[in-house]
Amino acid sequence: MGDQGLLLNISEAPVKFYKGNNKSQRSQQHKGKWQKRKELKRKSRDGSEEPPAKRLPPPAKRLPPPAPPQIQSKEKPNKKDRVESSPKKVPAGKSEERPKGRPTIKTSSLFKNNPELPDIERSEVKQVQEKVFSSDSFSELGLHPHLVSTLTTVLDVSRMTSVQKMTIPALLSGRDAMVRSQTGSGKTLAYGVPLVQGLQGVTPKIQRSDGPYALILVPTRELALQSFTIIQKLLKPFTWIVPGVLMGGEKRKSEKARLRKGINILISTPGRLVDHVRSTQSIHFRHLCWLIVDEADRILDLGFEKDLTTILNALNSQSERRQNVLLSATLTQGVVRLADISLHDPISVTVTEDSTDEVNTRSKMEQMEVDAGTPGFAVPERLCQHVVVVPSKLKLVTLSAFILGKWKCNPKPKMIVFFPSCELVEFHHTLLSRVLPLPHPNKDRGVMLRLHGSMDQEERTDVFQQFTAARAGILLCTDVAARGLDLPQVTWIVQYSAPASAAEYIHRVGRTARLGAHGSSLLILIPSEAEYIQTLRNHKISISEMKMEEILSNLLLEDFLIINRGKRSHPAHPQAVQERATVLQTKFEDYVHTNAETSLSAKKALQSYIRSYATYPRDLKHIFHVRSLHLGHVAKSFGLRDAPHNLSQQLSGTKKQKAMKNKRNDRQKTVRTKQRFSDLLTSEYSSGLPPKSKKAKTPLSGAEQ
Repeated sequence: MGDQGLLLNISEAPVKFYKGNNKSQRSQQHKGKWQKRKELKRKSRDGSEEPPAKRLPPPAKRLPPPAPPQIQSKEKPNKKDRVESSPKKVPAGKSEERPKGRPTIKTSSLFKNNPELPDIERSEVKQVQEKVFSSDSFSELGLHPHLVSTLTTVLDVSRMTSVQKMTIPALLSGRDAMVRSQTGSGKTLAYGVPLVQGLQGVTPKIQRSDGPYALILVPTRELALQSFTIIQKLLKPFTWIVPGVLMGGEKRKSEKARLRKGINILISTPGRLVDHVRSTQSIHFRHLCWLIVDEADRILDLGFEKDLTTILNALNSQSERRQNVLLSATLTQGVVRLADISLHDPISVTVTEDSTDEVNTRSKMEQMEVDAGTPGFAVPERLCQHVVVVPSKLKLVTLSAFILGKWKCNPKPKMIVFFPSCELVEFHHTLLSRVLPLPHPNKDRGVMLRLHGSMDQEERTDVFQQFTAARAGILLCTDVAARGLDLPQVTWIVQYSAPASAAEYIHRVGRTARLGAHGSSLLILIPSEAEYIQTLRNHKISISEMKMEEILSNLLLEDFLIINRGKRSHPAHPQAVQERATVLQTKFEDYVHTNAETSLSAKKALQSYIRSYATYPRDLKHIFHVRSLHLGHVAKSFGLRDAPHNLSQQLSGTKKQKAMKNKRNDRQKTVRTKQRFSDLLTSEYSSGLPPKSKKAKTPLSGAEQ
């Protein structure tokens, strides 16, 4: 009986196996592998019973309990399946339809998911003030009558400023001087008047072929041109004294020709002068009796320490005795060290509200060290300083609203906007010029100009002269225009990014409210940078808050931002301001995404902005750090709809072809440099001359061939 039962079990087993196998084949043909795996699991659970009816595919209107095949399967669904299934979830055209007349806004909301704006505490700060004008006139100094007449008629000045009253008598006495005074106080005339007074009285009369009698060093090309213009006006009665200027961007050949003819008052940037000292034989300093270093702190900040050392060594070897003058609006430790090296028994001239009309005649360096350690900076008395804190996404819109609001005023403003890099100046100049409808005022060639160090010298000179002569306009620039430039009638200074130091802040805002005139400034910060306000207050800089909503309300006056729809919100309602801001942001984004070129320029500007955060000094890293930036929000301020991924790789990819083209030249330069260096490593017993036969037999490397 046991054997028969065993045989019966064996005979029934194939029937069950083939029955299940046939069903598995049908399932594989119609339902795929996922149905086969599920059937095997059902067999192990239910044995030989047929699957229940509820496991069969339900009608089309009922959804089956199991998930769709594309989700349960471990394999990825086909692309065709994804395309076909998408209309079932989101019907085409329904979610994107808008009421008639309402424009499609492709940008996300600017007023959502923003960090809270911090409350800025109001604390009164007693600013360091300087008395700009004095009651004394130039005629009381015993100057040449023609020089006094030139000051009155050509330069239209009669009274001296405080720094001129204290500096000119000291320099006329022949003493070295260290002059510290606020921007726009007339420091150029403070050294220019005694310089011309001294040179016009030299006997025998100065000849052009004698070469330089005075050397004036300035940090930037624009300041060199400005100083040259003022000195040229002062020399109008004294035609035998010839001024000249040397600066980068000009042709060396023409500069060498002028040096051969002779220049008596030489105005130059340090780098260009060092170039001529090393390569031009006609330049000499045998008759030099004046050395003037204007904006000495900026010269040191730009890294001209080695160039200054080279110049001082050349002067010391050719001129025995000269009068040295250092001038700056801010006194740093570097300037103190430079004064210690170049000045002999100097007079320290510092103009503050507590100072008297007497000049500090201390010859020791302790006084200058004390001045360099004082945290306060003198600011113009009639300068109104403001700050606005805005989210990163609204930074571009806020700047545009501020420009549009001021351009509605009458008379129209003359505004300077500072950016941290050349790329940011180029990008914003193109973007704002194309999007903002700024009407051209009468008798002006342009409304929005740009100025930065990467421009050609001819273009920089033309922009500088054009903005100087204009009655109204907007100049987008870097810190190349932050030092020493006297741009008349500038009413507003806007800083799109915070400067790296309080001293740099003082120099920027010093382009307005010059010589007792009225002026205003605006500093734009994001919430993570709000602590910078306290840093300014620690340096006795008083700054008041301006609300973002107040600036954005200027958009209500612009007709090109009106939305055509049936129901209009009340103009005074905050929703109307947000709608206008969103429309303006959409216009920016539409322009940026016009083509690949404009999008790439926005990405380059974004990368330059992020890199600028790495340039802040260590004591400000807790305020300005890359980690505190929200890349997506910052990208919106550059007209980008999304934060770009692998930004550095995208931008470096555009330079790959150019790098490959120059790779061969770089290899050749490297091989030749190594060969020249190896020629210097000669034996102490050799003559030092390379043997001709060995040089001829030396095979060329693959790079040189």
